[in-house]
Formats: sequence, structure tokens, C-alpha cells
Amino acid sequence: MRNGKEVICAVCNEMIYKNQKSLNGSKSGLYFCSKSCQTRWRNQLYVGEKHANYTTGLYSYRSVLDRNKIPKICKLCQNADIRVLAVHHIDKNRKNNKLKNLAWLCHNCHFLVHHDGKEREKFMAAIV
Repeated sequence: MRNGKEVICAVCNEMIYKNQKSLNGSKSGLYFCSKSCQTRWRNQLYVGEKHANYTTGLYSYRSVLDRNKIPKICKLCQNADIRVLAVHHIDKNRKNNKLKNLAWLCHNCHFLVHHDGKEREKFMAAIV
């Protein structure tokens, strides 16, 4: 005899059967058809400061560009070799990791943007 009930997966809306122990054990009150659905839900909920391993977020700039699917190509010379790409903070504030403040540059162009006024102007024109 079954003593559980049919519930809907919180991610994919699939009807699933959960036994009474599973129904009572849910801390969130949500139910999932698989570990992958549970992981997708958890990864949307526990990001940034809510993540257990979050410290300061100062070094998350590469992942910000990756998560937003910004192509890994230098904004100035169009170099696509990921071995030489760096993230440039447009306002030179390394704590400002907002997407609008970040751009991919190869190491050569990154150096030039920081040390050559003409290259900086060329870069600013390229990002507008």
C-alpha cells in the first residue's frame, strides 16, 4: 500500500510520486523529480552572497563575463587566444565587477590601454 502522494517537480513541472518520508523531509517545501532538477533550482537560488563559499566577490570578474556569454575576444585586436586574454575594468576600479564595467583584452592591448592615451581612446570608441 502506498502512503505518499503525487506532486509536481518544482523545476520541470513533471508529476512524480513521493513517499510520506520524502514529503515530510523537504526543508523548502518543494519537490524534485531528480537530482539534476534539484541542482538547477539550488544553483539559481544560492548564487553570489547567498552561496556558502562566497567570501568577497572581488575575483569573480571572469565568471561574470562567462555567465553572460560574452565572447572571449580582445575588444581591440580581435585576438581569440584564451591563453592571453585578461579582463579589463573600464573604470579602473577592480571592485566594480558589474558587466558594463568589464571587457576582454589580450595582455598586450590591456597594457597599452592602461599606459597609452591614444590606445585608451581607441578602446573607449570600440566599446561604445
